[in-house]
Amino acid sequence: MLNIWGVILYLRLPWITAQAGIGLTWLIILMSVIVTSITGLSISAISTNGKVKSGGTYFLISRSLGPELGGSIGLIFAFANAVAVAMHTVGFAETVRDLLIEYNAVIVDPVNDIRIIGVITVTVLLLISLAGMEWEAKAQIVFFFVIMVSFVSYIVGTIMPPSEEKQSKGFFSYQGSIFLENIVPNWRGETGSFFGMFSIFFPSATGILAGANISGDLKDPAVAIPKGTLMAIFWTTVSYLAISASIGSCVLRDASGIVNDTIPLNDTDCEGLSCQFGWDFSECRQNETCYYGLANHYQAMSMVSAFSPLITAGIFAATLSSALACLVSAPKVFQCLCKDKLYPFIGFFGKGYGKNNEPIRGYLLAFIISIAFILIAELNTIAPIISNFFLCSYALINFSCFHASITNSPGWRPSFRYYSKWTSLFGAVVSVVIMFLLTWWAAIIAVAIIFILLGYVTYKKPDVNWGSSVQAGAYKMALTYSVGLTGVQEHVKNFRPQCLVLTGPPNFRPALVDFVSSITKNTSLMICGNVVTDSEKAPDSEGHLRWLNTRKVRSFYSVIQERTLRVGAKSLMQVSGLGRLKPNTVVLGYKSDWQKVPGQCLEEYVGIIK
Repeated sequence: MLNIWGVILYLRLPWITAQAGIGLTWLIILMSVIVTSITGLSISAISTNGKVKSGGTYFLISRSLGPELGGSIGLIFAFANAVAVAMHTVGFAETVRDLLIEYNAVIVDPVNDIRIIGVITVTVLLLISLAGMEWEAKAQIVFFFVIMVSFVSYIVGTIMPPSEEKQSKGFFSYQGSIFLENIVPNWRGETGSFFGMFSIFFPSATGILAGANISGDLKDPAVAIPKGTLMAIFWTTVSYLAISASIGSCVLRDASGIVNDTIPLNDTDCEGLSCQFGWDFSECRQNETCYYGLANHYQAMSMVSAFSPLITAGIFAATLSSALACLVSAPKVFQCLCKDKLYPFIGFFGKGYGKNNEPIRGYLLAFIISIAFILIAELNTIAPIISNFFLCSYALINFSCFHASITNSPGWRPSFRYYSKWTSLFGAVVSVVIMFLLTWWAAIIAVAIIFILLGYVTYKKPDVNWGSSVQAGAYKMALTYSVGLTGVQEHVKNFRPQCLVLTGPPNFRPALVDFVSSITKNTSLMICGNVVTDSEKAPDSEGHLRWLNTRKVRSFYSVIQERTLRVGAKSLMQVSGLGRLKPNTVVLGYKSDWQKVPGQCLEEYVGIIK
C-alpha cells in the first residue's frame, strides 16, 4: 500500500480531477485498477507455483517464460524502478520547494531548488537502504502511520466550515453545485486529454509488485504475495475514488486566493459558480492568472485539510516510502539478473555483501540513474516515461501466466485458483494497447528494446534450464505436428531424403557427417546412429550433441546397445524415428581398412547392407 500511495495521490490526483472531471477520473482509476488487478491475479498464480527466491518480478517471469523474455523484462523493470525513485523524490522536493516559497526561503530558483533538494533526499535514502532491510521496514511502519493520520486530517477538513481564506482559494465544503460542475471534464494545457491524464496517473497504481520484489525477504511468499497484493489494490483503489469524489465536491477549479474578491452589494456582473457563494473569480479566470483552485494549485489537499502540516507530512511519508521501496527493489531485481549471466558486462553489479547478500553496487547504479532523472525536475514529464515501462512489465507478467496455462506444462500447478488464463491474456493485450494509446513512440522504443534484448539472449543461447513454459510449449507443438503429420499422404513433390547415418560417435567420421548434412541442408531428417557392443562403455551423448551443434549440423543422435554391430544396425533401422519422421535412407561410411580387419568383422559390415 505504501508503494502504491505516492506522489500522484497528494500532488496530482486533485489536478487530474479538475482536468478530467470526477466521472472520467473514476474511469482512469478503474482502468488502471483493472490492469493492476489482473496482473495481481497473475502474480499470485505464478508466485504460488513453487519456491520464490530473491529477484521478485524478474525471477517469476524468467522461471516461467524462460531466459529470453525474463532477461529483457528484468532489465527494463529494474530500470523502471530506478526511474520511479526519481519520480517520488521529485514529488517530495516539489512540496519542500513550495514550503520554501511560502516562507520566502528560496535557495536558487524554483526549478533548481527541486534538483538540489532531490539529490540530497535520494542520498539520504541510499544511506537508509545500505543500512539494510531492518531499518527500511521500521521506517515504513512510521510512514504508514503518518499517511493514515493525514487522511483523517483531510476527511475532517472537508466537513469543517471553510474559513474566509480557504473560500478565497476555492474551498466551500461539500456543495452539490460544485460536484455537478466538476463531474465533467475541462481539458487544459499540452497534457489536457484523457490519455494524457491517464499516463500521469498510472504510476500511482504501479506499486503492486513491491511484495513480489522482496520475495527473498518474506517468510512465506506463496501466502504473503497473493494476500498482500490483492488487499493493497482494493484499499488503495477505495482511497483514490474517495479522495477524487470528495475534493471534486468541495473545491472550485479556479480561485484567486485574494480575500478581497468577494462580491460587492448590487453587483450583477459576476459570472461563474463562485458567485453563488459570494465570490467573484471571473477576472483571474478570464486572464488565466488564477493561482488557486483544483486546476491550478497542486497542494489542494493540503489547503482543504483540517491541519495542513499533516498533509505535508503525509506527502513526505508517501513519497519517501515509495522512493525507498523502489530503491530497495531495483538493485535486488538487477542482482538476480546479473547472477544468471544472461548479458555481458553487468556481472560486476551482482556481487552481494554481508549476511543478507546486499547488492551495494546495484544500489549505487540505481542511485546514479535516479539522480539523472531528478535533474529533469518535472513530475509531469517523468510519470509518462515510467508508465510505459511498467505497462510493458505487466503485459509480460500476464502473458507468462497465460502461456504457462495454455501449454499444459506439468510444472504449472499454482495453489492460487482465482485466476483465468483468458483474463491474463486480456490483461496482456490491454497493457500493450494502453502503451500505444499513451505515447506511441515511447511504446515503440520500449518494444524495440525488448526485442533487441530478447534477440541477444536467443542468439547466445545461455546454458540454463529453468523448466520454462516455452519448453513446455515447444514439446506440445512438436507433439501436435508429429501426430498431425501421420495423416498426411506422401507425394513425390514433397519427398525428402531422411537419413540414418551410421557414424558411431559423430566426431569419429566428420567427413561423413558433413556429407549427409550437405544433402539434408537442415531441412530434412538426419539421425546419427551409434551401435555400442556389450564390451564397450556407454558413450557421452551430451558431448556428441554439443559437437554436432558446434558444427552447426541439425541432427539427432541415437545410440543403441547390442551384442554385435549388425544386430545393432538392424535394430536402429527398425526403431529410429517417429511416425512420418522415419529414415528412408541408410548411409554408411566406406570401410577403408577392409583389407586389414578379421573376416568376421568384414562380414558383419557387409551384412548391414544385406
